[in-house]
Amino acid sequence: MPKLLHVSDLHFGTPYLPRVGEALQRIAAELPIDGVVVSGDLTQRAKAEQFEAARKFIDQLPDVPKLIIPGNHDVALYRLWERLSKPYELYRRFIDDRLDQVLDLPGMRLVGLNSTSPRRAISNGRIHLEQLEFCKRAFTDAPNGTARIVVAHHHFAPAPDFLHDEIMPKAKRAMEVFEELGVEMILGGHLHRAYIGNSLDFYPGAKRNRGITIVQCGTSTSRRGRGREKEKNSFNVIDVGGHDFLITHFMYFDDVHGFVPQSEHRYPRRDIAIGESESAGLGSDDTAPRTLLMPRTNSDR
Repeated sequence: MPKLLHVSDLHFGTPYLPRVGEALQRIAAELPIDGVVVSGDLTQRAKAEQFEAARKFIDQLPDVPKLIIPGNHDVALYRLWERLSKPYELYRRFIDDRLDQVLDLPGMRLVGLNSTSPRRAISNGRIHLEQLEFCKRAFTDAPNGTARIVVAHHHFAPAPDFLHDEIMPKAKRAMEVFEELGVEMILGGHLHRAYIGNSLDFYPGAKRNRGITIVQCGTSTSRRGRGREKEKNSFNVIDVGGHDFLITHFMYFDDVHGFVPQSEHRYPRRDIAIGESESAGLGSDDTAPRTLLMPRTNSDR
């Protein structure tokens, strides 16, 4: 069963917590992972020294394939001329020249989409039509049974809590395309707290079959946690099985000076080839996700 390590919102700069970063490196070295996803906001203010520190941190993670995408904090906010004329210059120099990219791992294909929109929607982000076309091309030749996973920094659905975050503009348009393409999972960040659920919670409809599993990561190494993860840190490990996904949510606790599993969430995969859903009657039964919660005692949730 291949495994992904999903981290996000490192925020190198003033908010970065060295003790938490060191703890993440320790546990990452112990996990039997096949790939790493970093879903944006590597830096706090998109400065060269922050990108350099983020690059060093990423290079110290296990030597497995990695998919990294930028977040809104990875483009200059107050350096207006830079944001409008060359918003990704430092990101490209230190992290990756590719803003949208594809990564193939055993049993899965990941498509990373740059949801930052420096000239239009710097906070809430945007997925443009040409990126959806890129996504279509990327999944065209994915073999049947391959887990189709999209990675974007900004969220397509709000966390189900009291903070009432605004979703990305045109999020519903993107979700319609993802459903047509047979996308099974979306990985993201930006919210600074974890949310693991299903798109049917927000985009119900008869044609949406089982929905799409949504896995939002909190801030893995900074003090900028929000909501139920206020001033807390987290990451996810995703096991991709033939019939289901198992997502293990890890949180950092000071009393153990490290990350420990906080909960497990199991969601069924699409069990048939893309394009056969109508003849097979997909969505008529067993559509609800199966979730197993394992709260840590005295965890100050």
